Formats: sequence, C-alpha cells, structure tokens
Amino acid sequence: MILNSRKDSATGTPAAAAAASATTTTARDMVIAVVALIFGVLLGVFILIPRNRKSVKAEKTYSNANKTKASETFSKAEVSLHHKRTDCWIIIKDKVYDVTSYVEEHPGGDAILAHAGDDSTDGFFGPQHATRVFDMIGDFYIGDLEQ
Repeated sequence: MILNSRKDSATGTPAAAAAASATTTTARDMVIAVVALIFGVLLGVFILIPRNRKSVKAEKTYSNANKTKASETFSKAEVSLHHKRTDCWIIIKDKVYDVTSYVEEHPGGDAILAHAGDDSTDGFFGPQHATRVFDMIGDFYIGDLEQ
C-alpha cells in the first residue's frame, strides 16, 4: 500500500510533516486573531472616543445652522400644545423644532414622542444618537423659546 503523505525534509517522516503543518496553521490562526483584535480595538476607539470631540464641533454647526433662518419666538405653553405624533414640536437648547414630518422616520421609534411638546435637550445629546442628527436638526428649526 502506498501512502500519499508529505515528508518533512529534516526528518523525512510523515508525522513530522503533519506537526509542521499544524504549527503553520496555528501560527496563521494566531496572526488572524491578533489582526482581528487590533482591528476591533481601533474600531472601538474611532467610534467611542471621538464622539465627544465631534459633539463639540457638531454643536457649533448646529448653532450656526439655526442662526441663518429667520426665527419666531414661542412660549413653553405654546410648544406644549404640540405633543402628538401628528403635531410634534420639541425644544433643544432653547430652540424650537417642528419634527412632525420626522416622527415616522425616527430610528428610535416612538422615543421621539417621549418629550414631544417639551424640552428634549438631554435626549437629543444622548449617546444613542449618531452625530449626523446634528446636521439634520437644522432643517426642522422654527424659532426660539421665549426667555
């Protein structure tokens, strides 16, 4: 009977060849694991840590976008009347936004309605929001909150 096995050049035995192959596979698996670990750590760093820096920049962008539109002034009582899915206003940092057209698209579902007609600043700047919301919110700006 003839065996088709690779012989190791150093020892000439099939067992040595198998051991060398296993070592090569294990080393390759280790390299893949290390690369995956490094990639995961870098991904985590880019997602979690820069959020604070982006938030500061985004707040500046968010403030500038609001200054470019003509604004009305609304009382807190007036804003509180707009607390339904079909008529939804929110307050973010003393600015008033009519987000009625966005309610159905909100990725967080009905969470947007939790502060409908009220101050939503804490929820808006919470960790659940990606920084793209800072660019979007200016489209819904309708005026300032009466001081």
